[in-house]
Parts: sequence; structure tokens; C-alpha cells
Amino acid sequence: MKIPQDPVILLSFVNLKLRDQYSGLDALCEDLEVDREELARRLASINYHYNEGKNQFE
Repeated sequence: MKIPQDPVILLSFVNLKLRDQYSGLDALCEDLEVDREELARRLASINYHYNEGKNQFE
């Protein structure tokens, strides 16, 4: 699956998927065939970081 390129849209997309479909970031990345480190880096560029306890980027 192609994920959004814009970091703000990517944030919304990922948090929606985490909330509705995936129990964690690893499951999302595996299913969507996305590199976890690259995803985290792209969202860190807009100052969002994964909170495992809340299962979302904030």
C-alpha cells in the first residue's frame, strides 16, 4: 500500500490506522510493508513521536 508522502497527512493516516486496525506500530509496518525507522523519522520531522502506551504518534 502506498502511504501519504506529506508528513501531516501521513500522521493522520497512521494514527487512524493504529486506532482502528492495528495493535501496534510493528503490526502496521509489517502489514503495509513500511520501514518503521523511516516512518518514525518522517513523523519526527514534524515533532511527532510514537507513544507505545497510547498506540499513537503525538
